[in-house]
Amino acid sequence: MTLGIRKWRTLTAISLLGMVGTAAVSETINPPAVSIELSATEAVGKACRLSFVVQNSHDQDIASSVYETVLFDVAGQVAKLTLLDFQDLPAGRMRVRQFQFEGLACSDIGRVLINGADTCEGEGLPQGACDKGLILRSLTKMELIG
Repeated sequence: MTLGIRKWRTLTAISLLGMVGTAAVSETINPPAVSIELSATEAVGKACRLSFVVQNSHDQDIASSVYETVLFDVAGQVAKLTLLDFQDLPAGRMRVRQFQFEGLACSDIGRVLINGADTCEGEGLPQGACDKGLILRSLTKMELIG
């Protein structure tokens, strides 16, 4: 009889550990968000072209997304404050968007600040869908911050 109780206790402990492990894994899964990656910079005459890879991991499409963006020079001063229209961002799909800044050389831009979403529209989107949990990274020498 005691052997049966031991087996039951062991199986119960294993089951509980399995549930704890599942909870820990589910907590590490990131909630839906928008990710913006500064993927490339390119000098185009006297202008700088920035290429961004953007992904919407929400279940709903973002019909319109515009971000207030600040370009800082290498000395850390504001060089340009602008709105970048990332347009529509379909759910679960990657998009590439390019923006060209006339009269500003890429070597003069030290970092780019995504200051926040100016526009974020889409049917059924949760509040703050474009801002909350925003994921930023840069594959270039320019820093991308938010």
